[in-house]
Amino acid sequence: MAYDDLRSLLRALERDGDLKRVKAEVDPYLEVGEIVDRVNKAGGPALLFENVKGSDMPLAMNVYGTDRRLLKALGLKAYTDISDKIGGLLKPELPQGFVGVREAFGKLGTMTHVPPKKVKPGLAPVQEVVLTGDDVDLDRLPALFTWPEDGGSFFNLGLTHTKHPETGVRNLGLYRLQRHDKRTIGMHWQIHKDSANHYQVAARRGERLPVAIAFGCPPAVTYASTAPLPGDIDEYLFAGFVQGKRVEMVDCHTVPLQVPANAEVVIEGWLEPGEMLPEGPFGDHTGFYTPQEPFPALTIDCVTMRERPLLQSIVVGRPPTEDGPLGRATERFFLPLLKIIVPDIVDYHLPESGGFHNCAIVSIDKKYPKHAQKVMHAIWGAHMMSLTKLIVVVDADCDVHNLHEVSWRALGNTDYARDLTVVEGPVDHLDHSSYQQFWGGKAGIDATRKLPAEGYTRDGGWPEMVESDPETADRVTKRWREYGL
Repeated sequence: MAYDDLRSLLRALERDGDLKRVKAEVDPYLEVGEIVDRVNKAGGPALLFENVKGSDMPLAMNVYGTDRRLLKALGLKAYTDISDKIGGLLKPELPQGFVGVREAFGKLGTMTHVPPKKVKPGLAPVQEVVLTGDDVDLDRLPALFTWPEDGGSFFNLGLTHTKHPETGVRNLGLYRLQRHDKRTIGMHWQIHKDSANHYQVAARRGERLPVAIAFGCPPAVTYASTAPLPGDIDEYLFAGFVQGKRVEMVDCHTVPLQVPANAEVVIEGWLEPGEMLPEGPFGDHTGFYTPQEPFPALTIDCVTMRERPLLQSIVVGRPPTEDGPLGRATERFFLPLLKIIVPDIVDYHLPESGGFHNCAIVSIDKKYPKHAQKVMHAIWGAHMMSLTKLIVVVDADCDVHNLHEVSWRALGNTDYARDLTVVEGPVDHLDHSSYQQFWGGKAGIDATRKLPAEGYTRDGGWPEMVESDPETADRVTKRWREYGL
């Protein structure tokens, strides 16, 4: 099973030799980010900085920086463990479309070990220490100033809790948080995110919005905060499903929300309608700075924590980063659900170098003319996949995870006068390349074999690929040691 809290995971990683304690004093201004980025890109261990300048809290970094560590944290042998479980829930009905996705997740609610369970406030580790009023001091928490042109110090792994003011449906999201002062945090809520919608509804009603932000959460909860779930699906339901047991939650002290009982630190506050502050610039996961923009400013009224808390954060920047394993988990977990919406898909791959949402490589078992184009448009209409800028469609015999194989197909199987589809649509809030914010151009490349009915009229039809003679290949394999190679 997955680990119940962050500190038990860190102990296990240390026993495995996969965590390094850094006892030397480190500066959260640029230095920590530089250290972690180097270690992450080298495939190095998780890090626990025990002496962070200006803070009395240890700082855990690069915890999910490799697939091995994320799988261990979630109690999995492979990412397919979850996709197979989800696929099993969908059979034999195999519903289709967005309704099918919701029905599939609805089945999770019938599993008694999945829904979160409430813990009494006095029993929640995260509420061992309670600070209110003038005792609140966000400077105690080690926020990172990672890149030279950043607009300030940021918390990059705070799990933000809100709920819809009218329906009461809660949302758990992972958004960057800029520390403006000792009691104020900037909420970077992109327009496509559910929490942004909650804030807009509250503002329209003239109400303030309660917010709780949890740090150092159980691994399955941290992962669930990144998952692209439909807005009416509870992330805590999904977290329970991933970790194989119910998530323990506790009522906040000053806001009507619940947070993980085994988190390390929780900050609570209210967003007043219309209270905005400049947020950013920020060196983002695109590898470029996102500009300064006005975003809601959260006033913190209460901080709860464990008696000896630690904080967890990540470095956000040019890939590869710690985002990589989290994105790959999502890619694999959600394949069965994507197949509900687009049943034509055999497999897909979201390259980390494209930030996972800029490019989708999709394989299909092509059956009719323009089948690839049908799949492109279906993906552009599929929930958060609508933000995909480039879709490459290949045949089912192409390994979508082998980028050399994919590029060979895309570069060799394409007549760009006929096989290139260009459209316009929504793009990610953080996309710097679109000529205006929020929407821009998209492209689809049909790299499949072409059919006569698609206008491919060359004599002999589509050529066969060059392949080795099977008997010769088998004989060479058996005699390989004889060659002395």
